[in-house]
Amino acid sequence: MDQNYMKERPVFPLVLAMSFPMVLSMLVNALYNIVDSYFVAKISEHAMTALSLVYPVQNLTVAVGVGFGIGINAAAAFYLGAGDKAKADSVVSQGMVLNGIHGIILTFLCIGIMPGFLRLFTEDLQVIEDGIAYSGIVFSFSVVLTLGVSFEKIFQAVGRMQVSMGCMLLGCIANIILDPVLIFGAGPIPAMGVRGAAIATGIGQAASLMGYVAVYAVKPLPVRVCFKRDVLKGDAYKRMYRVGIPAALNIGLPSLLITALNGILAEFSQVYVLILGIYYKLQTFIYLTANGIVQGIRPVVGFNYGAGRQDRVRSILKVSLILGAGIMALGTGLCMAVPEQLMGMFSQNPLTVTEGAKALRMISCGFVLSAVSVMISGTFEGMGKGFPSLAISLIRYIAIIPIAFVLSRFLGAEGVWSGFAVTEMIGAFASAAMLKGFYKKQRGNGASGTKGGL
Repeated sequence: MDQNYMKERPVFPLVLAMSFPMVLSMLVNALYNIVDSYFVAKISEHAMTALSLVYPVQNLTVAVGVGFGIGINAAAAFYLGAGDKAKADSVVSQGMVLNGIHGIILTFLCIGIMPGFLRLFTEDLQVIEDGIAYSGIVFSFSVVLTLGVSFEKIFQAVGRMQVSMGCMLLGCIANIILDPVLIFGAGPIPAMGVRGAAIATGIGQAASLMGYVAVYAVKPLPVRVCFKRDVLKGDAYKRMYRVGIPAALNIGLPSLLITALNGILAEFSQVYVLILGIYYKLQTFIYLTANGIVQGIRPVVGFNYGAGRQDRVRSILKVSLILGAGIMALGTGLCMAVPEQLMGMFSQNPLTVTEGAKALRMISCGFVLSAVSVMISGTFEGMGKGFPSLAISLIRYIAIIPIAFVLSRFLGAEGVWSGFAVTEMIGAFASAAMLKGFYKKQRGNGASGTKGGL
């Protein structure tokens, strides 16, 4: 399969072609997140609060799997762009094995810590019971999750975005269909409550994995996954971990953020903890959609960077910034126009809806600014520069904690909501400064406009 179209096709249509399937699949994935929480909220506010408290640890498992998958993606795209197929084969083979090992470790670790973790934030026995029941099942599918996202990133690395979209849609649709059936029961299937939601999630992940395996078996890829005895020999894993560790930290940082903010908000009321959990479900509709653009440009950036086409890397970033800002502006408009309706999907409590609407309006003020840091971070990942990307995420997800804490001393819970927009402003300026510094350094090293380093 010829991958040279990644460095020959005009940038704007190329970015659209690579990103649209991922944006569509991310929209469905976001819809799943919202629908899943919508059905759980119908059980009780206890159940919804339990899922909100489990979410940071659940996001951590996703972070490890997807983060290392990004390492596989960036390394494979780089070696394909450089014309080294043997190295690309080694990357995908080692990556699949290592991410499977990550999944096994996560299964035992996350199930083991959940009882104590939940008790840090609530003394409500029903919330703790629901959280343990849900997490015990969800984390049992960790290996399925990590293997599935490994295949996802391999297909994306070679430009097979339609396959990635199709398999992600398969899992999301299966999950959406199964949610009400398993949660509330249907015919001979008993109502299983939060356990049903967890089982539906696991089955959806398994469906995606089986889809990838089936396509891989039928239609060959430019890279080959080989599980031979010496698969872990060689140093291909180094490049994957150089990108994968920072990428996993990037994705996992929201877990630390949510945990810290839960601690701050719990001082005021459990209602605010629930509101934060609902917000993080709603914001996936905006940020996952924007992430579809990042997933689309990442292999293109990696391929062009490996081929020495820095001019195209810059053009790709400009196009992605425009598209990302458009998505974020749409999200801001929705949160400003209909916040009560959005919160009302997950709670019938008037206090939760009123305070939640206020929170959405305040937080959404920083959406458009966040497009700058999100797209620059994704571009750094595509080039295999994991640590600049991590630095951007540290600003966005760590700086907000002291800012929110200080503001909450004066403004209460509203100080936490205000902290989001303040932090996104800082993150946008810092990201732009880092990128400018990176360009300046490369020019100082004598990079030309079309070859060499960026």
